[in-house]
Parts: sequence; C-alpha cells; structure tokens
Amino acid sequence: MHYFYPMAAYNEKLVDRIREALADIRRVKEKKMFRGLCFMVNGKMCVCVSHDEMMCRIDPEKSDDLLETNGCRPMMRNDKMIRGYIYVSEERYKSRKDFMYWIELCLAFNKKVKAVKKK
Repeated sequence: MHYFYPMAAYNEKLVDRIREALADIRRVKEKKMFRGLCFMVNGKMCVCVSHDEMMCRIDPEKSDDLLETNGCRPMMRNDKMIRGYIYVSEERYKSRKDFMYWIELCLAFNKKVKAVKKK
C-alpha cells in the first residue's frame, strides 16, 4: 500500500494542540522532518504532524495491536513497515481523551528509548 502526498503544509491546529499538550515538559524542540513538524523530547523524536495526521513514535511491541485500529496506518520505508511508528488520522484524535491517549503513548516510549548520538 502506497500513500502519496504532495508537499503540503501541515495542520497548524494539530501542531498547536501538541504544543499545548507538551507545554509543561522540559526540553521540547520542534524540527521540520517527515514532510511536517516533529516534536523532539529530550533529544528524541516523540510525535510529529504530517498533513492532518499525527505520526506517533510508540513502543514497537504495541504497534501490531494499535495498527488494527481504524484510522491508524504504519510508517513505511522501502515497502517495509517500520515498527513503532504509526500514523494516526484525525478521526482517532478528535476528542481530548483520544488525543491525550496518543500523546501519553508517545511520551511513555520516549522515556524508554535512548537518544541517537550525533556524529
């Protein structure tokens, strides 16, 4: 399955929701990548906005179960699924409760994963 999106602006309202959700967390930086805007927490990619989707970096052990949820799709590279990276459509994060569920999954995994050392 291939997804093609022309270069387009990312959803600014979603970016603002994520900024607000991460406002009380130290060491958050924003970085343009994945055709959107990523939020780095403690030097590690945590959650991104790509078009109208959230790209969530989560525990790879939870990927398969979450991908069975409507409105979720895997991140693909060279026709291979990248475990631990899930695109979540707007239908899955409309309510505050659902939105915070995804943010909390991202933050929980962010605490476990090690930062990549810069070369």
